Amino acid sequence: MFTGIIEDVGVVKTLQNNKQSMKITVISPKIVEDVRLGDSIAVNGVCLTVTQFNEQELTMDVMPETVKATNLVQLTVGDAVNLERAMPTDGRFGGHFVSGHVDGVGKILCKRPMANAVYIGIALSQELSSYCIPKGSITIDGTSLTLFHVEQNSVTVSLIPHTYKETILGMKNVGASVNIETDLVGKYIIHQLQRGQATSAITREYLAKHGF
Repeated sequence: MFTGIIEDVGVVKTLQNNKQSMKITVISPKIVEDVRLGDSIAVNGVCLTVTQFNEQELTMDVMPETVKATNLVQLTVGDAVNLERAMPTDGRFGGHFVSGHVDGVGKILCKRPMANAVYIGIALSQELSSYCIPKGSITIDGTSLTLFHVEQNSVTVSLIPHTYKETILGMKNVGASVNIETDLVGKYIIHQLQRGQATSAITREYLAKHGF
């Protein structure tokens, strides 16, 4: 489990792309300070498992399903990546519940300065936008952000100067792809409601028949 508060921006040192799977090595002395084999690290919002590390870098495998569902396959050597270690049980919870299981990939539509903030518009599928609500939470490339505008196929978020400078979102241009994870709690609620509708005996026809 993660919070969406980025701890460091690492640099991709090597990539082994095997079409359906990948192995990625990232330079980040800060992240490897207390890392152990098997630890979970969010890389651009994708939960990966540490398989090797030294004092400067860590290596992680990317399985086929993750390659298909995220934008990690677009990475090249030298790219910057957002990094976050799994949340400790005694740590502060500064963002929101983030699983590291990406729902899909969006695209940056626009970046617009507004006073001390930068508004970023993100195109995403209608399916993903159905889980988004104004003032709700969303994770973009691993960064916990608040939604302040939601449309059928896009959302808008606002970045404060710190987030813009300390994450890769400030480096990305219009047209760049971003990993999207919608709010975990919201997904569970919608799933349960849909499941209840599918199994409930109380239908529109039942209510009409009984005078409602």
